[in-house]
Amino acid sequence: MLSPASVHIVLPGPDDTAAVAARLAPHLRAGDCLLLTGTLGAGKTHFARAIIQKRLSDSGLWEDVPSPTYTLVQTYDDGVCALWHADLYRLTDPNEIIELGLDDARETAITLIEWPDRLGSLAPKDALRITLAMDGDGRTLTASWDDPRLSILGAENA
Repeated sequence: MLSPASVHIVLPGPDDTAAVAARLAPHLRAGDCLLLTGTLGAGKTHFARAIIQKRLSDSGLWEDVPSPTYTLVQTYDDGVCALWHADLYRLTDPNEIIELGLDDARETAITLIEWPDRLGSLAPKDALRITLAMDGDGRTLTASWDDPRLSILGAENA
């Protein structure tokens, strides 16, 4: 068993949040799951959008990346693997996760999940856990992970 690692990063503005996400994006692969926690407006969608846009642009693609608040799930394909961006805020029962196909997608896609508390016991234990919190005009990001490949998050911020 790998011992978990963590990092705390101060993000003065939205561009800083996007830069951290863009630095992480190329290191993600199919089967990776990011659990994005934070209050409304903390930057979860902004972080997920930056990951998706970086992976798409690295493949020479561009696509609008809207919030999945109303659709619940938005899917993308960067030519390497699928990316599933889910916003579970409106779910009331963890069994609805299965109906969305999110459980199966976690095995073959990169999954970015906002409001992971709605997963209940279905939350993957080996996920990269990211919490975004408002800090004045900026944000703070706290992340923890088990896979050493994801230590890129702490590389410039330890």
